[in-house]
Amino acid sequence: MSKKYVLIYKGFERFWHWMQALLIFFLMFTGFEIHGSYSFLGFKEAVTYHNIAAYLFLALTVFAIFWHFTTGEYKQYIPTFKNIKAQLDYYLLGIFRNAPHPTRKTLLSKLNPLQRLTYFGLKIILIPASILSGILYMLYRYPSRYGIEAINIGSLEVIAIIHTAAALLLVTFVIVHLYLITTGTTITSNLRAMLTGYEELEEEEHKTNETESKSEV
Repeated sequence: MSKKYVLIYKGFERFWHWMQALLIFFLMFTGFEIHGSYSFLGFKEAVTYHNIAAYLFLALTVFAIFWHFTTGEYKQYIPTFKNIKAQLDYYLLGIFRNAPHPTRKTLLSKLNPLQRLTYFGLKIILIPASILSGILYMLYRYPSRYGIEAINIGSLEVIAIIHTAAALLLVTFVIVHLYLITTGTTITSNLRAMLTGYEELEEEEHKTNETESKSEV
């Protein structure tokens, strides 16, 4: 069956992905320094830059939510449990035996079942927990000493634990994500697709996707 390169990831999608990655890495870098893991920028500068990156991340998230809902791309992240066991078996064992991929990427379904479930949890639970706890942390006596009075030292400790736990889970996700990037058709195919937007699909699937897309318009 012949294959054809198809535009899978739109311009904003790629911009959002790489900016989000850049901000997450910078937040990790400054966040670990704030926790005293090392000294590079200095505590005060690390806090300042961490806060700036946090506001940029929040703005990017708001734009991304707007884009996903106005374009209908949010449907890509709705979880499905169909073939999820087969997908898990593939990542745990099948991939090391050169087994065929249990699901196929299409224009209307860019994510496999396990990715859908993971990204759903990331976007609905993990990132909101990180953002909200970060905002509450900054609002404690900030920008003036008359901050939110309901946030005291006791509650601030809980907020800090939630923020740190969310950050560590996000670091775990990034590490796993970097590994899974290499599990495409070739080691660099997934990375190339997110850089150019184009991915190689089987011709028959591509035509089916075009027909389905037109029927929805």
